[in-house]
Amino acid sequence: MSGASVLRVGGREVRPTAVFDSYWRFAAARQAVYTARLEGRGQPWTDDPILSRYRFTNCFRAADRVSQVLIADVIYRGSQEWEEVFFRTLLFKVFNKASTWALLEDALGAIRWDSYDYRSYDAVLSSAFARGERLYSAAYIVPPPQLGEERKHRNHLRLLEMMMVAGAPGRVLAAPTMRDAYEVLLAFPAIGPFLAYQYLIDLNYAAQMPFSEMDFVVPGPGAKDGIRKCFGRSADGIEADVIRYMADSQEEHFSRLGLSFGGLKGRRLQLIDCQNLFCEVDKYARVAHPEIAGISGRSRIKQAYRKDAAPITAWFPPKWGLNPVH
Repeated sequence: MSGASVLRVGGREVRPTAVFDSYWRFAAARQAVYTARLEGRGQPWTDDPILSRYRFTNCFRAADRVSQVLIADVIYRGSQEWEEVFFRTLLFKVFNKASTWALLEDALGAIRWDSYDYRSYDAVLSSAFARGERLYSAAYIVPPPQLGEERKHRNHLRLLEMMMVAGAPGRVLAAPTMRDAYEVLLAFPAIGPFLAYQYLIDLNYAAQMPFSEMDFVVPGPGAKDGIRKCFGRSADGIEADVIRYMADSQEEHFSRLGLSFGGLKGRRLQLIDCQNLFCEVDKYARVAHPEIAGISGRSRIKQAYRKDAAPITAWFPPKWGLNPVH
């Protein structure tokens, strides 16, 4: 049983399992790995055998490699007109793969909505597909919208066109709350609750977007698995409240367990980060706590750790005030 006693969350009493304390220990250990790599220290970066053997994403979503490409090379490079930023962001995120973005840029030059041509974009993507190149990341499932085209990427181009023509950029920007902005995205075909939230978090990295990452959260399937492992069935239906509890009480639990956690250059874990950590702890617990069941029933971690030779970057939305001042 966890060292934490019964907790009151979302108007309900929930009883933590051993995985609850592993959540905080994992977060501290994973962030220590990130810090060590950023500082250029040699391996080993951790004495945790599970962290050493398997691949886990960073504690902070914005620090992951794909988010770093999105922030530095897509959102903040190119025209800063909101319509253009929206178009670039959603085009990148549909595929969620840096090599696909590079492919389009190399072939077409600047990626712009005001010069967008479906046939040109399709020709580049279809040629790559025919060569056997993977266009989509395997990070999460992106269902194809049914918009009359044969190929997934063609239907996604049509979806993006539909969003732009329907005024989605302006409607998202004018939304009074983060939930309202989420509802705009959710209304489009094949964009379910999890994707709508992920896309909104990405758009919110832009300078124009006014929302805090503490405003709103949508638990994804992986997070729900992790929450089940941390609290059993007592947290079913209040997963968003649980994520908020984790974000609000983080200092208390790091201190209770004697863990050092400096955050992201002092930035606390936000709702999106705590949501993501539940996904990662679900995976971690498959090895660390095999006796504690989640929802999916998965028992193995699929991705082994492989060292990436590319240097890691740490450049964040300037509005967060985390970047070095030159």
